[in-house]
Amino acid sequence: MLQLRRITKAYRMGDVDVPILHGIDLTVLRGEYAAIVGTSGSGKSTLMNILGCLEQPTSGQYYFDARDITRLSDNERTDIRNIQIGFVFQQFNLLPRLTALQNVMLPMVYAGYARAERRERAEAMLEQVGLADRLANRPNQLSGGQQQRVAIARALVNQPELLLADEPTGALDTRTGGEVIELISGLHASGLTIVLVTHDPSVAQNSGRIIQLQDGRIIADQPQSVGGQIR
Repeated sequence: MLQLRRITKAYRMGDVDVPILHGIDLTVLRGEYAAIVGTSGSGKSTLMNILGCLEQPTSGQYYFDARDITRLSDNERTDIRNIQIGFVFQQFNLLPRLTALQNVMLPMVYAGYARAERRERAEAMLEQVGLADRLANRPNQLSGGQQQRVAIARALVNQPELLLADEPTGALDTRTGGEVIELISGLHASGLTIVLVTHDPSVAQNSGRIIQLQDGRIIADQPQSVGGQIR
């Protein structure tokens, strides 16, 4: 589903190019659940941004469903982000003046769905993440865990092929974070492809594959086993 070939990324700072990623080769198959781990500054978030079509690499090729993302226009990449990829971030990124229902409906506005269908699908997604009784609540009326569930519902409402989760438990306590990871694992069990970025080894252990970054390079890429069987 995803294939990166010799991907590099550098940022211009004054007169100097600061390299972040160095020749990343990575393939993620449809239906996989992969965790990208590494310390702060290892390049995790930069790699996630490239996978999510939020940034272009400095060099190399990135194929999403056999399409070379590096050759697409800005509008074509935007369409992929809106329809084929769902995003979950550490800080939830909910709009404070909108209700949970309105926040979840928002991606469908950009995708061109009719209002009645937007409401129906948003209600169904909030019910799926256990928030059917919180449709009218604004973010400041929800706990951190509930806000992240709204963010997950928003990420899934356009039925994406890929879910990208960047430190989804970073702003949550251990118990609530565990509930969110359990929800994400359930989504994977239903067939969704998931790539998760985390600095927390215990979160990564829930995935089927751990990819370790260090100084902008992949230094380990290992499948996870449960009960003696490779996931």
